[in-house]
Amino acid sequence: MINIAILGTGKIIPEAIGALQASGKFNVKTIWARPHSRDKASALAEKFNVENFTTNLDDILNDAATDFVYVGLINTVHFEYAKKFLSAGKNVIVEKPFTTSAAQAKDLIDLALSKRLYLFEAVTTLHQPNFFAIRDALNQIGEVKLIQCNYSQYSSRYDAYKRGEVAPAFDPKLFGGALADINIYNLNFVVGLFGLPKKISYAANIGFNGVDTSGVALLEYENFLAQCVGAKDSGSPCFLSIQGDGGYIFSTSPPNELNSFDLAVRGEEVKTFALNKFGHRMVHEFVAFGEIFERGDYSAVEQGLETSLNVMTVVDACKKK
Repeated sequence: MINIAILGTGKIIPEAIGALQASGKFNVKTIWARPHSRDKASALAEKFNVENFTTNLDDILNDAATDFVYVGLINTVHFEYAKKFLSAGKNVIVEKPFTTSAAQAKDLIDLALSKRLYLFEAVTTLHQPNFFAIRDALNQIGEVKLIQCNYSQYSSRYDAYKRGEVAPAFDPKLFGGALADINIYNLNFVVGLFGLPKKISYAANIGFNGVDTSGVALLEYENFLAQCVGAKDSGSPCFLSIQGDGGYIFSTSPPNELNSFDLAVRGEEVKTFALNKFGHRMVHEFVAFGEIFERGDYSAVEQGLETSLNVMTVVDACKKK
């Protein structure tokens, strides 16, 4: 088993610990929290039968038995903590979004590559069997013309936001907002399949504190357009659509889950695929990371980091708009 330490006690952490344990690849060895969250760390350790919890970061930095660190902290400190542990020779998994800029992403990537350490961004979309099946099916729908992705989910924190109470998810100083949170999955879906676009634009609904509560990113490629819609201030059915001149691929799943998709080739019956093996969306990514580490497949690390850098390059361009 691969020993991993968890940084943080926030909303994503119980899901991450459960998925790590369900993967059969990782042993959650330690949970770290800031001193004011000590009780949360203790409760999580008890709930998930984790051996240790600590408020001293050096306990993890100096633990030779810890193979990986999972950074599940607020967006603005992903870079700081990932760099700290990479510099100490630890492999790192960073929860999405990878960083807050392409420059930060490149800094982490260069450091990991120079030390030949394993650095992963935890984006569930890119590790689902259904994602790979969509990639393999693209040649069946002819020349791609239009892509539409809509991930709109009314945030549980939006009512409080409208009352003037700003949680980190709606704080632009903490890299909150629809683009960096919910729309990041759409961007990973498109960029993960097709790479960097030629031109990028972004239009958003802006809240009272300057945060984008919803927005539309338009990615222009050589021969097709991709539209990515992300909303935290409203909801609608989620979908992913890739239209080609010979058919289409369509999914009604949110992009972070991608539970199934339809493949419609002109003149043939529509085929439905549901290839994911695990009930929880995060298990596939941790299985993938564990297997890559076990077999020493560093080219897979480099491929994943290329996508992370490309996505942050798109996010930079959108933010400038």
